Amino acid sequence: MKLYETLAAELAQSIQDGVLRMGDRLPSVRQASTSRAVSPSTVFQAYYLLEARGLIRARERSGYYVAGAAQKLPPEPEQASQPDEASSPVDISERVFEVLESAKMRDLVPFGSAFPSPLLFPMARLARAMASSVQQLDPWSAVDDLTPGNPQLRRQIALRYLADGLHIHSDEIVITNGALDALNLCLGAVTRPGDAVLVESPTFYAALQALERNSLHAIEVPTHPREGIDLAALARAIERHQPKACWLMSTFQNPLGSLMPDEKKRDLVKLLTQHEIPLIEDDVYGELYFGDKRPMPAKAYDSKGLVMHCSSFSKCLAPGYRVGWAAPGRFTRAVARHKLTTTLAASAPAQAALATYLEKGGYDKHLRQLRHTLSVQQTLFMEAIARYFPPGTQATRPKGGYFLWLELPAEVNALELHRQALALGISIAPGPIFSAHHGFTNCIRLNYGHAWDERSETALATLGALVQKMV
Repeated sequence: MKLYETLAAELAQSIQDGVLRMGDRLPSVRQASTSRAVSPSTVFQAYYLLEARGLIRARERSGYYVAGAAQKLPPEPEQASQPDEASSPVDISERVFEVLESAKMRDLVPFGSAFPSPLLFPMARLARAMASSVQQLDPWSAVDDLTPGNPQLRRQIALRYLADGLHIHSDEIVITNGALDALNLCLGAVTRPGDAVLVESPTFYAALQALERNSLHAIEVPTHPREGIDLAALARAIERHQPKACWLMSTFQNPLGSLMPDEKKRDLVKLLTQHEIPLIEDDVYGELYFGDKRPMPAKAYDSKGLVMHCSSFSKCLAPGYRVGWAAPGRFTRAVARHKLTTTLAASAPAQAALATYLEKGGYDKHLRQLRHTLSVQQTLFMEAIARYFPPGTQATRPKGGYFLWLELPAEVNALELHRQALALGISIAPGPIFSAHHGFTNCIRLNYGHAWDERSETALATLGALVQKMV
């Protein structure tokens, strides 16, 4: 174990043995650092780990205290989904628009939101980076960098790939208007109307909307809530339907939060490569991991240039800046040409600001704090679900991101629950919007990326009571 894990384990044992009791104050970071002869950073990491496990709680300007007895958490879903694996046209947009429009109002409790709280991001530092970079912006850059994007930003992205062990040249990176633009450009580069595309079940509703908009057919493949897409079912679907592409999230999938193990990602890429099927990898949550290191994307196992890796800064640094990118491998030129004839270019000032921010450092420090906050909030949400929701409720336990997927008792109608909750000022994302076949009728997705406070807890209690009335 690492030093902070050893310290955390010792303190956890003291809590379990009753040496440290509920309400006891832990030594300050300075005291613990001195007495244990470790760095303050080690103590912070140990306390963060214990807080994420629900064993201690921070009190503002007071320190860390031993929490109450650990709450019993709701059980996890154990079965992979069982969708109709037929190739079918998609008709989902109207329902998605209805749900998303209703979730935009600021006075709603935003459990149905697709974004974390904007208060979690270093907006002041980004604004300063914007101010300084715009003053130095070469007027010709608006033309020179038109389609591939800002060269300094592409270099910084390539360096982050390199830090994770991926050797991707900056010339292979195409800057886009957010990740969704990158994903759509990749989809358009490798498919034509009428083609079939493999997707997870449940899957991100924007993927379904993209298929619908491009007159493509969806093949929903069984997906496990912990380990992602079922590779045996994927192989069967390939043989049966001869799809032209596969669109999925291998890391902290939306809405499940599932994380494919490294070996499974390797086997996924091997299977698709055997059939020359491009993989459009949506990796917007990869930086939001709760463990020691970032999970490797499927792109890491790509030797043939078939994995089109897409991500953005919207979920981890700069919401609203709408800057994403694609690393499309052998399809880089096709994606760049497609971009030139559609969205043309991303915002030059936003690209320059992000390049300046990344060059000056501080991004990893921000990410560590963001991951810690999300990890703690996940624990608090899970404990509240255990308190307020009826027996039969199951909830995923993602190792990153900011979504929980709840399987409610079979009698619950998620769309009706959405309507009732909305009338009480609470937004949720009902399961049917995550399926081309409008399945998952008793499931919901909850966002724990907003501050945990009395309003959030009251809203979860209200939501649990609504579910209880349906059972």
